[in-house]
Amino acid sequence: MELTPCQSRALELLQSSTNVFITGEAGTGKSFLIQRYLLRYAPKATLLASTGAAAVLIGGRTFHSFFGLGILEGGKTKTVAKATKNGKLLKRLRETHEIIIDEVSMLPGLALDTAEEIARVARESDEPWGGIRVVAVGDFAQLPPVDRSGGPRDWAFGHSVWQRSEFVTHCLNTPVRFIDHEFYSILNAIRLGRYNSKTKQLLDSRMLPERPGDVTHLYPWRKMVQKFNSDKLGKLSEPIHKIPSVYSGQARGVETLKRQAPVPEVLEIKEGAYVMLQQNDPRNRWVNGSCGWVRNIAKEKLTIELVNGKTIKIMKAAFSVVDADGHIVAEVVNFPLQLAYATTIHKSQGQTFDRAVMHLKGLWEPGQAYVALSRLRSLEGLYLEEWSPSSFRVDPRVSSFYEEFQGVTSPQPTL
Repeated sequence: MELTPCQSRALELLQSSTNVFITGEAGTGKSFLIQRYLLRYAPKATLLASTGAAAVLIGGRTFHSFFGLGILEGGKTKTVAKATKNGKLLKRLRETHEIIIDEVSMLPGLALDTAEEIARVARESDEPWGGIRVVAVGDFAQLPPVDRSGGPRDWAFGHSVWQRSEFVTHCLNTPVRFIDHEFYSILNAIRLGRYNSKTKQLLDSRMLPERPGDVTHLYPWRKMVQKFNSDKLGKLSEPIHKIPSVYSGQARGVETLKRQAPVPEVLEIKEGAYVMLQQNDPRNRWVNGSCGWVRNIAKEKLTIELVNGKTIKIMKAAFSVVDADGHIVAEVVNFPLQLAYATTIHKSQGQTFDRAVMHLKGLWEPGQAYVALSRLRSLEGLYLEEWSPSSFRVDPRVSSFYEEFQGVTSPQPTL
């Protein structure tokens, strides 16, 4: 797959020595660009995920474990003091030359700020990050950092560490997911909270009475997903196959996999079941989020007819948890798929669908509606079950952040 012009310019910047922030709308190829960079130019760079589930999916380490943050108990000062007494951590940071932070938008600013100070102390340097080269990747207009305090969102760009890091920002703006440019244009307006009557008219037009036979439903709540999938599977007359996931390694790592791996403890499927692939295929036959029907179930192989008409055979895959030093501590093996009748909006981030039924009412996170809609390639694949203007939340600080470096100023009308 060839790089787009803006990806090529970003790749040139990535090969410099400066700290870089790669951002851009959903579907512009941020993940593909970083994979290309890691594979060809920076094989020794350390890839860090913002969440445990993301770390399992990419086979990387979490940002928190790499910097010894724990749960930041006692705040920044106590966390720094504890971390810098850890000889193993100090050695790891002194030997690190470059880190890539994936989905930086989901990292609280306090975590980024604390890690940066730990790096400076560990490396006995006043340079940003103690001289470690930092590449941050993400879109602050998508899902925000987890916040249980009820206070303002702790966006990373709102902390002094963001300015101290001296990031050179590069925004990808060439769509590679979308085949519908009008849809892409409207998504960009929704992304930064710029609505008009055309947006409302478009959303209303997708409240269609008829649905395809099998299509993924995106719900805000996990319980809704579990019930919908269970009900749909139960209606199939074929016998059920229960395929247990095989775990190995340290008990604590196994427990982490049971919570965060993209495969269930027991995969329950039937021939004819509608399923979703949970990883990208190295040979580009499918992507994370590709859907299809199970046509044959064998002990070590599944035959799946994809929605696009292609028939593929998939083998079992391994997902692992690695420690702060990059050593595998636990592993789970099973077929990399799940039932595709429904999934949560949060879990859909990073996936691509050809079609979906969306429930966009009662959403509570900024960027949540945008994440759901931007999973699709075109407007034709969108079927809205319900939606409300109040679900289209955008944090004004995010809008201001992007407008400032993009040089964009525009009114913010509401629906």
